[in-house]
Amino acid sequence: MKTEGGSDAAKRRAGERAAEAVEDGDVVGLGTGSTTAYAIDAIGRAVADGLAVRGIPTSFQSRRLALEVGIPLTTLDAVEAVDLAIDGADQVVDAPDARTDGALIKGGGAAHAREKIVDATADRFVVVADPSKLTDRLERPIPLEVLPDAHTVVADRVREFGGDPTLRDASHKDGPIVTDNGNLVLDCAFGSIEDPGELATRLSSVPGVVEHGLFVGMADTTYVGTDDGVEIREY
Repeated sequence: MKTEGGSDAAKRRAGERAAEAVEDGDVVGLGTGSTTAYAIDAIGRAVADGLAVRGIPTSFQSRRLALEVGIPLTTLDAVEAVDLAIDGADQVVDAPDARTDGALIKGGGAAHAREKIVDATADRFVVVADPSKLTDRLERPIPLEVLPDAHTVVADRVREFGGDPTLRDASHKDGPIVTDNGNLVLDCAFGSIEDPGELATRLSSVPGVVEHGLFVGMADTTYVGTDDGVEIREY
């Protein structure tokens, strides 16, 4: 259930701007998605020019790309800290007067469990996005990574919360999407979400939920790529 939209030029500007925040010696969380891929490419070029960094990929996709562009990789248990995480989003609240400004929905690429671990560990979490991802209020279905044996039980609980869960199907094979962790994904529609923090707490309490796609109070900065440049949101 990846989010489409936004020009390649806008995505590239956002990704490359975020890559400029990487400093020599940093440990960098490498997110997943088309916009983050531009950041990984740019970091790879900087490494070729002599920048010393280590990357922690959040998915098979980001790991493969990082290896292709020559970024040395490591793991969370092999480092003392993550200096910076760069990641995309399916929706970003862009409402400066709202207490939910900067809240995200992630998980279109079914990597949100690993992404949340790395993003939450980082000293600074930077989001890269194009204008199509900005919204006054979160309203996309929330991805839930769930244990396979628990998906029907979790779906029942989501309905009790007023949500409409759908098991995410794979696009090029029969059966459901399977995450890098070996789990399933439920896309749960709640309509317009007035209080993402409260819903995040409720979803986290459901047995069988490995992780949900609400990222609330985590982002430090969003770089919004446009056709003319990059707009910066600080939280």
